[in-house]
Amino acid sequence: MSTLKIAIQKSGRLNEDSIQILKDAGISIDNGIDQLKAEASNFPLEVLYLRNSDIPQYLIDGVVDIAIVGDNLLVEKGNNIEVIQKLGFSKCKVSVAVPKAFNYKSVQDLDGMRIATSYPKTVLDFFTSKGVTVDIHQISGSVEIAPNIGLADAIVDIVSSGSTLFKNNLKEVEVIFKSEAVLAVSPKVSPESQKIIDTLKFRIESVLRARKSKYILMNIPNDKIDAVGKILPVLRSLTVLPLAQEGWSSVHSVIDKDTFWDVIDQLKEVGAEGILVCPIEKMVL
Repeated sequence: MSTLKIAIQKSGRLNEDSIQILKDAGISIDNGIDQLKAEASNFPLEVLYLRNSDIPQYLIDGVVDIAIVGDNLLVEKGNNIEVIQKLGFSKCKVSVAVPKAFNYKSVQDLDGMRIATSYPKTVLDFFTSKGVTVDIHQISGSVEIAPNIGLADAIVDIVSSGSTLFKNNLKEVEVIFKSEAVLAVSPKVSPESQKIIDTLKFRIESVLRARKSKYILMNIPNDKIDAVGKILPVLRSLTVLPLAQEGWSSVHSVIDKDTFWDVIDQLKEVGAEGILVCPIEKMVL
């Protein structure tokens, strides 16, 4: 069997979450300090730790088969690289920001102005679509400081919490698009490698489902089981186990963590007692 090559960010915000999701998918990786390459001990996978900005080109060239990379980089450099799974972490926005004193009303206010960015293609595509001409200043880091030192009138950069903009006396005025970590595939992947990718994707999907869900069990009067079934978004049907106390059952199911408290309130209203909620490690459908 061939070995699948996956690229992840060498350091930074994506690195730890990328390693964690692979480990949660049951893949053991011996990644020592300062290693640029590591093999999994229990899965045909080799990890390459690369500069984030270089990963799209490695995918295009077929040097790596897959990568965990920010969607923002694929928009900038990906040349229509296929995304097979959104991963739900490292969420951010690619946004336009201007000095707080700028009386911004619309994107037209930036016509003819200087924009500092690490994403020149994204900037050009966005402003061209708005019929606005800008002077793009491409810089590789510390984009937020550009207006303060007179290099630019505005910036386009990734925004997470917005604290960096605040510290540099900037305000977000346009969101170009929202981004998150994704699993992306090289256009040159071999059929044999594709089979391994399908297995990896299946494992990751199971991990992501589990992260979004909780296991719930409760005691309920038998005459209220149908009402509970209408409240809970079950996988197939409720698991119902009779209790020693006549007329009562233990009901088990899965609940979406985003709607958890609303559902709990509804369950209490129909008579649920002794409600327990547990984390789910994996959820295989």
